[in-house]
Amino acid sequence: MDYLWTPWRYRYVTQAGKSSECIFCQAAASSEDTQTHIVLRGEKTFVILNRYPYTTGHVMIVPFAHTADFASLDAATLAEMMKFAQRVQAALAQTYRPEGFNLGMNLGRMAGAGIADHLHLHLLPRWTGDTNFMTSIAETRLEPEELATTYQKLRAALGS
Repeated sequence: MDYLWTPWRYRYVTQAGKSSECIFCQAAASSEDTQTHIVLRGEKTFVILNRYPYTTGHVMIVPFAHTADFASLDAATLAEMMKFAQRVQAALAQTYRPEGFNLGMNLGRMAGAGIADHLHLHLLPRWTGDTNFMTSIAETRLEPEELATTYQKLRAALGS
């Protein structure tokens, strides 16, 4: 049997579901963007790296307003979310040269939302073969780049 050691996942496994505080609201309230991995802030929304990414460069565009109700978002928030998605997609394309992108939301726990109480828009760069046997069979993801490196590259590309 082969073993892959993933000590960074221990924090996720031991902390998942144990905090009553919203991780997005906590990150937004912090002034430590490097620590929280917020790569871009706007008036209504912010862009944050996913701590447990599907691929390198996996970000989320999050409204500052704590809501799970997509229909309740005002036009300015929706517009800024899309503007940031467009801007970050261009930065990811320039930085990582992916072959495609996934863009989407999971609204509600039954739809796959890991954080169901605070909606967010996922943006992921994709490459041929980025879903391999590890993800398909072993339910394990292999990431070639540390989050700190991704953070620095993306901040530079965004001019933040």
